[in-house]
Amino acid sequence: MEPIKVDFTGNGGNGKGRGKNAYLVPKKAGLKMLISIIGTIIGGAIAYYFMLPPLNFKSTDTYMFLGTVLAIFVVLLFITSSAHIKPEYTPYVKKKSLVPIAIAGVLVVIVGVGYVASSVFFRAKTYSNIIEVDDTKNFASDIAEADFSSVPVLDNASAKALANRTLGDLAAIGKVSQFEISTAFTQINYKNNPVKLTTLAYGDVFKWLKNTKSGLPGYVVVNMVSQKAELVTLPEGEYIKYATTEHFGKYLMRHVRFSYPTYIFDTPRFEIDEEGRPFWLCTVLDKTIGLFGGTDVKGVVIVDAITGEMNEYTVDEIKTSKDLQWIDGIYSDALLVEQFNYYGQYKNGFINSVLGQEGVKVATEGTNYIAKDDDVYAYTGVTSASNDQAIIGFVLMNMRTKEANFYEVSGAKEYSAMASAQGEVQNYKYQATFPILLNISGEPTYFMSLKDSDSLVRRYAMVNVQNYQVVSTGTTIAECTKDYVDTLKMNNIKIDVDIAEIENATNNSGEEVDKPDVALVTKSGVIDDIRTAVIGGNSVYYISLENDGTYFAIKASDEQGVVILNVGDTVTVSYEKAEGGIVDAESIKK
Repeated sequence: MEPIKVDFTGNGGNGKGRGKNAYLVPKKAGLKMLISIIGTIIGGAIAYYFMLPPLNFKSTDTYMFLGTVLAIFVVLLFITSSAHIKPEYTPYVKKKSLVPIAIAGVLVVIVGVGYVASSVFFRAKTYSNIIEVDDTKNFASDIAEADFSSVPVLDNASAKALANRTLGDLAAIGKVSQFEISTAFTQINYKNNPVKLTTLAYGDVFKWLKNTKSGLPGYVVVNMVSQKAELVTLPEGEYIKYATTEHFGKYLMRHVRFSYPTYIFDTPRFEIDEEGRPFWLCTVLDKTIGLFGGTDVKGVVIVDAITGEMNEYTVDEIKTSKDLQWIDGIYSDALLVEQFNYYGQYKNGFINSVLGQEGVKVATEGTNYIAKDDDVYAYTGVTSASNDQAIIGFVLMNMRTKEANFYEVSGAKEYSAMASAQGEVQNYKYQATFPILLNISGEPTYFMSLKDSDSLVRRYAMVNVQNYQVVSTGTTIAECTKDYVDTLKMNNIKIDVDIAEIENATNNSGEEVDKPDVALVTKSGVIDDIRTAVIGGNSVYYISLENDGTYFAIKASDEQGVVILNVGDTVTVSYEKAEGGIVDAESIKK
């Protein structure tokens, strides 16, 4: 055991100072200090390797990293000084920790001052100008009428369900059961079709160990119109070697960070060029207001997913270069919504955003994507400051150029429309996808798919934005549109839509062919009750059979013969298996 030497005079030996300020210095203190410093350097390097912070004082991750390094030094000094065993050395550790504690204090002050300097309270006008929004656009004239041959019908969950079916194709290259589908999907326009992309991912750590030397053999493309999913395998000898699902040196953000140590990056985005070559788009962010505020895009680092080659481009180059037109997004929908909210809330100053709230508007919950002029636009509804159940308009924001257009349209919020659509098929317990906005003969219309418990699309729904009581559903887009047109006419809204053209467009797109089959159940019996109701302008008949207890609902417009049925008639009902006292019927035949 190391002897403890105490100098009661305070002038020599291991004693330092006098009276209450005296502390004991451990033996070989200089060596222990050196060990602590070396250990801190090693620990800091390990922390940097895994935390991957930008060495940029505009990033809070930098301060967290520096705080971690300072904490490592104090802990190592505490251990090497044996203060955890001999408490009498604790004052020494505290004394020697004053410098790192002071540095930590300075960092805290910098962060505090940075947040104040970046506060919307002082910089509201600057925040409101971070994005330019054109609010003079007209919906009917600026948004092209819906092209049903290119209307996307899938969300991420549905796309993943279809993508999982392609994994069997890996057997052709001897990689069956080695990979799974990544949960991160990107929506792009590829060869004039809206598609969702995702990479493969390793099934588990053992499969990673077995396959990481070569890499991921391909990616999956899910056509959002035809609902076709394709596993795209790369040419022989080529693999995706850099990905967000990789580890160590092949982990995408580590690969990029070591080449760009000061850059602040957004979440990487996976895209392919027109030839199908895979790339990662690592958007470079900047804080444009104070130290931490006004996040905006200043460029992008494009990484070849196969070779790892990196090239940096500015925002202007992305907007103007013909060679980069294949890129669909460098602005995330979350960033665009954040910037729009700054514009909507603070354009008349901070005080107005809290008191009075004149002209204040904010985005609704949720976003979707719309293809327009071969670009991808993030869409979200816009509501008033009171955030009630109605929208006052919606905004489209270009994910490549940040062009933003606001359209003034009053109506239901997206989730209200989703609830209305789900209510039409509540007995099937289908879930509605987040809607996209369509222009159907000048009428703003929410369009959504209705999914079963396996996330497969079973039906489609249309809800009028301005009157969300106008709800139509159908097993095909053409059927849904026809019902929507008829329902609008019953509500004295006449629109001009060519149903035959829609049927042809959706047939050519593959929508009718690839939609999952719905198993119908038939039941025959004698009618013991008939009731009617008018819902959304449609006459709906509710028919029950003897000894059954279920009412089968069908619109007169779908089955004209139902209007001449009587109690006592024998009928055959075709319907999709569902639960509940009321079930939608596909047909009721006498």
